[in-house]
Amino acid sequence: MMLNNIRAKLSNKHFLSLAGNGAMAMFSVLTYIILFRVLSPEDMGNWVFFQFAIIFIETFRTGFLQSALIIFYSGTSQKMANNVVGSSWYIGIVITGVFIALNVVGVLIFGYIGTEDPSVILLLKWLGVSLLTTLPFNLGSWIQQAKDRFDHILYIRLINQGSFILFIIIFYVWGNIDLNTIVYSFIASSALTSILTLIFGWSSFRNLKDRSKECIQKIFDYGKYSVGTVLSSNLLKTSDSFIIKIMLGPAALAIFNVSQRLLDILEVPLRSFVATAMPELSAAHNQGDKSKVSTIMQKYAGMLTMLLIPLSIGSLIFADFIVLIIGGEQYAGTASANIFRIFMVFGVFFPIDRFLGITLDMVNQPKLNLIKVIIMLTVNVVGDYIGIVLFDNLYAVAVVSVFTFLAGVIFGYKALRRYLVFTLRDIITTGFRESVSLVKNLLNKNKLHTNS
Repeated sequence: MMLNNIRAKLSNKHFLSLAGNGAMAMFSVLTYIILFRVLSPEDMGNWVFFQFAIIFIETFRTGFLQSALIIFYSGTSQKMANNVVGSSWYIGIVITGVFIALNVVGVLIFGYIGTEDPSVILLLKWLGVSLLTTLPFNLGSWIQQAKDRFDHILYIRLINQGSFILFIIIFYVWGNIDLNTIVYSFIASSALTSILTLIFGWSSFRNLKDRSKECIQKIFDYGKYSVGTVLSSNLLKTSDSFIIKIMLGPAALAIFNVSQRLLDILEVPLRSFVATAMPELSAAHNQGDKSKVSTIMQKYAGMLTMLLIPLSIGSLIFADFIVLIIGGEQYAGTASANIFRIFMVFGVFFPIDRFLGITLDMVNQPKLNLIKVIIMLTVNVVGDYIGIVLFDNLYAVAVVSVFTFLAGVIFGYKALRRYLVFTLRDIITTGFRESVSLVKNLLNKNKLHTNS
């Protein structure tokens, strides 16, 4: 009986999603623990720049495909589902081909005018290969999310991040660890993950033949807004890094990045519940049940807010120790710990901001979500520039982030209230009520197991 209960809990989609994102965060932290110790601050800053640039460019595929695939796939016939998958594959291949062509043009241009920036050189060399090797496993992850197969997503992430660390360790033992071999490890792990995703059928590549012009157009019509949202959202995440590298240098970027890596603590539950909530929100909207959409949004956003409050308090107290563990002694005593503390002050706004945006997408208002993110991006970029010019330090960038997320919450709240009936107070009270109920249920189940 107890074994069956354990098996049921382990197969729960919320647990699997949390496990997948937790594994991603754990491997990410472990990777940075290694890299912060084997690379100089300059090389570390250049690796961060390369990684963020790849992620930023990949948002074109993510924006066009992820949300649209989930929305149009869920609750449809098998024939329509295959159509959506095949059309998504077609768009993904076209987008990848366009960027590979642009990469070739970039190599020719920069080869003519010349550049000495190592991060730009790496990007020019490996952009096309990176996009090609990540396409199958990224599409496979989104398809499995639409199917609610979070166990497959967990396997994909474990293979990808686990092999990346393994390749880094191999180069380190070999005595050849540097910026170039880190990129080689990234390419190799992406290729391995994509090959296995294709072999196991998780990417459904065979459905490419089931595409149709009508479905491609439908995905494109939705994606033209969502790609702007995802692109702006990722630019929002990477804009700090670009501005810091340009205005303060790669060493300052490495210091700032330590605190950003610590934010993965908050991102683990956030990404997990966003992934599981999206199909629920979309299904409720497709059924025309606005009240259910509102309830789902309030439940997830509220419970995550309650969860992040103690995590934020703990992070404020132990920030110095955490920075020492993650970054090593060379980052102890730097601005990293205090920047992390500033981030944690507004960290409790993350769930509300994220779910306001996700719900706008799920109620078929991607244009409003795009406007929301553009407002946040504008506040962040202008604020970063002014802050660094006036104060010439990293603290200004961290403080500006507080106002960035407040702007997002205010606009998202006002925009979503046009379509759903709720208040910010409803989110908090619902979250508190659901959290108390969850704790009581867990305590009762634990008591029953103890008595039995």
